[in-house]
Amino acid sequence: MKLTLKIWRQNGANDKGGLVDYKLDGVSPDMSFLEMLDMLNEQIINEGGEPVAFDHDCREGICGMCSLYINGEAHGPDRGVTTCQLHMRMFKDGDTIFIEPFRASAFPVIKDLIVDRTSFDRIQHAGGFISVNTSGNTQDANSLPISKHAADEAMDAATCIGCGACVATCKNSSAMLFVGAKVSQYALLPQGQVEATDRVKNMVAQMDLEGFGNCTNTGACEVECPKGISLDNIARMNRELMKASV
Repeated sequence: MKLTLKIWRQNGANDKGGLVDYKLDGVSPDMSFLEMLDMLNEQIINEGGEPVAFDHDCREGICGMCSLYINGEAHGPDRGVTTCQLHMRMFKDGDTIFIEPFRASAFPVIKDLIVDRTSFDRIQHAGGFISVNTSGNTQDANSLPISKHAADEAMDAATCIGCGACVATCKNSSAMLFVGAKVSQYALLPQGQVEATDRVKNMVAQMDLEGFGNCTNTGACEVECPKGISLDNIARMNRELMKASV
């Protein structure tokens, strides 16, 4: 496959940045998107240029690091996958592909396609924990009865990998799907009830402090989420916040 790549290059948050064109030949349809970028960087280095900076780690759809905006879609045109799981067979020979970083004021650009998503970490630090009694014998995992329905919903919420696709997709740059998932994974379980009130209030307050927008229920975040996190989690977070505020 021959491709034209229009890639966002930017030296930092204070740099203007812009799209730069690259021609790439010999791309296999079986390559992952990140393998294609590796191939491009080898070409750029061999030509004496500076390689494109992009984030990645596990390349297995687990860590959420490989967050790219591809042809106007978070993680590209496929569904239920992260960028590292996106394959070049989703594109055609001769295609022009636009590759940009996730854009949100709370995700400042570090370099090229890499953005700073530590705002997500600060939200979790604000309340994403449970009290654990570590003295004496550790409590057995199955000593607290939990319904199958609650356990399944908590696990579904916990599959959020914090990639930021919901923020990048939302017209308001809202992080409510992410925060809703993190609140839900504790709120659904008895272990999370001790700090439930403080947790939701602190996490929502930190979300607002980071500069994320509000949710207007367009549902784009759920569509683009690689883990299919449900909008139900936003509703649950709102209910938890209302209870905590009374």
